[in-house]
Amino acid sequence: MPISFNIAQWHAWAPGITEAESWQAWARAPFVPADLTLQPDVSFVPAMQRRRLTRLARMSFAAAWPLVQGKTQIPMIFGSRHGETPLTFALLQSLAQHEPLSPTQFGLSVHNAVAGQWSIQRGDIAETCAVAADEDTLEHSIIEACGLLNDGAPEVIVILAEDTPAPFYQDQIDDIPFPFAVALRLIPGTTWTLSSTPAQAGVVTPEPSFGHVLPMLRAMLLGNSSWTHHCPPRSWTWQSQC
Repeated sequence: MPISFNIAQWHAWAPGITEAESWQAWARAPFVPADLTLQPDVSFVPAMQRRRLTRLARMSFAAAWPLVQGKTQIPMIFGSRHGETPLTFALLQSLAQHEPLSPTQFGLSVHNAVAGQWSIQRGDIAETCAVAADEDTLEHSIIEACGLLNDGAPEVIVILAEDTPAPFYQDQIDDIPFPFAVALRLIPGTTWTLSSTPAQAGVVTPEPSFGHVLPMLRAMLLGNSSWTHHCPPRSWTWQSQC
């Protein structure tokens, strides 16, 4: 059975692509930003806490914070296929060199660290969930959010973020064209539907170099009424009545 929802708002951040107009331009002609070292502005977080935010957390905060201004107690789903890979690799290097591990860095490396920091910074005790579901992390994050909507939540924030992996992993991780975070504010409705069917053999999603989240954002910005994400053993079909 398909699930249905409305996307009330969205916001996204990538190096040099920070406003709706620049994302619209990217959607019309996708490109990889020239300077991938740019950092998001998270000056709204107090300096002491800001020092503890990893790049993945900073991107997530920058994308989602505008969607929650003036709001409290909003459930949040954090989805990331690879999570804090750069930080985890740094910890593994320290272990290999018999160096002591930083408890703080270890705590920030776990997959739900961003969700925890989000709750702390906002003083938000609403439900949070961290999702890592391989190539269809996006879709499973949406399913988790819709479950909360069906349980009575009036709105749910979904954050999807990936950071550039450590160079050691770049031959194995090929679905992050550039660092990004996409935030969606979902509310009950029927404008959007998401359904899955068994994947057809040999069918791949177009534009695989842009991963599995950015093609959805692009299709949404271009006003596509339907598109499919092939992710064996499933194919996910997105449909919009916008």
